[in-house]
Amino acid sequence: MEFLAALESSRPWLAVAVGLLGLCVGSFLNVVIHRLPKMMEARWRADCAELEGREPPAAEPYNLVRPNSSCPACGTPIRAWQNIPIVSWLLLRGKCAACGVRISARYPLVEAFTGVVSAGIAWHFGYSWQLLAGLGFAWALVALTFIDFDTQLLPDDITLPLCWAGLLVNVPGAFVPLQSAVLGAVGGYLILWSVYWGFRILAKKEGMGYGDFKLLAAIGAWTGWQVLPVVIVASAGVGAIVGSLVLWLSKRGADTRIPFGPYLALGGIIGLLWGHDAVVWWLGFPPR
Repeated sequence: MEFLAALESSRPWLAVAVGLLGLCVGSFLNVVIHRLPKMMEARWRADCAELEGREPPAAEPYNLVRPNSSCPACGTPIRAWQNIPIVSWLLLRGKCAACGVRISARYPLVEAFTGVVSAGIAWHFGYSWQLLAGLGFAWALVALTFIDFDTQLLPDDITLPLCWAGLLVNVPGAFVPLQSAVLGAVGGYLILWSVYWGFRILAKKEGMGYGDFKLLAAIGAWTGWQVLPVVIVASAGVGAIVGSLVLWLSKRGADTRIPFGPYLALGGIIGLLWGHDAVVWWLGFPPR
């Protein structure tokens, strides 16, 4: 008991350590965010060539490991000291050391965001198996968030494994009972599927993509069906505010496509951390 109490008392240090780990993971997520859509496109082109009876175009190995990271402008390989999260970007003043081309501030932003989210999960769950699982959940959502911002795609390569992982971690009831997780996955998919078809029938156009259905299904598998209303309200509320602000600042029309995945991801993190507390407050008793 004294040992466990000592661990709990060091929770701030755990949050700091996991936050630093999150910065490093965020650096890798930048690679995933940049390369995974390109890898998907290459697979699509190869599949199209196969269907047409053509040989797929020859290409150098391109995946999350190869080739090594380099400047997209001049091709100079990035050295190890230039890959230190946030610090390297600050030391280089946001420019390539070789050619001086500006490096997007998005890179340190992803690293910082991943670090903050990781620290928050560590603070919430403390020393537990839920911490390890929650970090994997959050890191996948960070990657999906920025891929959707860039491409308006939510890759099955991430959403489907995330859904299966949610069901697996809840076999022993890590976050919710397995029955609740299964109903959460089914309910999450069907809710947005129904919204999609209702909007398509009434407005004669598509309002979201199938990737959003799969993402909410994955979130439901992790948080359980009872927390889905919290996730939907949080994501829809933030999405409406941010989307309206973006349209106003950019002076674009109402037909402008705005990705919904990032707001679902934010709602998913909120749901995992505080969703059950919100349900208890709302219903007055713990969800089953």
